[in-house]
Amino acid sequence: MKEHATPEIVANTIEMWREQYKGAFIIVEGDEDARFYECFFDKSQCRAVPADGIENVISVLEILEKHHFIGLVAIVDADFCRPECVQPSSSNLIFTDTHDLETMLLASPALDKVLQIFGSSKKLAALPKDARALLIESGLPLGYLRWASLKFGLFLRFEDLRFKRFVDAKTLAIDPPHLIHQVCAHSQRPDLDVDDIQYMMDLLKDPAHNPWEICCGPDLVSILSIGLGKMLGSHNTGEIHPSKINKSLRLAYEKKHFQCTSLYSAIKQWQQRNRPFRLLQ
Repeated sequence: MKEHATPEIVANTIEMWREQYKGAFIIVEGDEDARFYECFFDKSQCRAVPADGIENVISVLEILEKHHFIGLVAIVDADFCRPECVQPSSSNLIFTDTHDLETMLLASPALDKVLQIFGSSKKLAALPKDARALLIESGLPLGYLRWASLKFGLFLRFEDLRFKRFVDAKTLAIDPPHLIHQVCAHSQRPDLDVDDIQYMMDLLKDPAHNPWEICCGPDLVSILSIGLGKMLGSHNTGEIHPSKINKSLRLAYEKKHFQCTSLYSAIKQWQQRNRPFRLLQ
């Protein structure tokens, strides 16, 4: 599939493939998602197709459903859909259990394996609370800031954030006002007021929220990378780059972990509704 293909191109490509391929098609957000899910799918029975982002995935699904295309399912990151009380728009659309794929990995025993490899047993034993709880606590302010930016149209930029500028390496704590200031500077938005944004974030907060649905996985991986350099381990920056941690989490994630997810159950239900199409091994 060509990079940055439009939904129409992706949909047309899938329809052309159907002439030779009779199995199921799974539309996913990107190439990495396709590679990840293919580890748990029966590749003789289905084919994963990246569509370059969640909006494109949903558009491709809508186009093909209008054409009465069968054997089609889409898997996307839930993002803030559950806190926003947004349900899947189609019975062929499935959300991840948590905010995104990375948070699913971090919530699973895969994180424990990564900590065994890269962490210090002495430092981990001395933690004031579980490492997973520390990560979530640290990532929540950033999660709420991301949500506020989307909800209130702040258009803040989160790509290429320098996490070391606002994450305390000794505690992994994030001070919300300092975080907001850093993100506004990174976004070149001096017109925005820190107190106003903090108020917007506070409006969104609810004790009933599942923090795994608020925190963004890549943020948590970056925070974990910082932690493994000091609080959780003693590694150099190059040894624990977020991309390496992310890869290690995916390698540590086993089939039995996937089978415990709501995503797995939803896929099984989809298979029952769409026989004879099959995805799972």
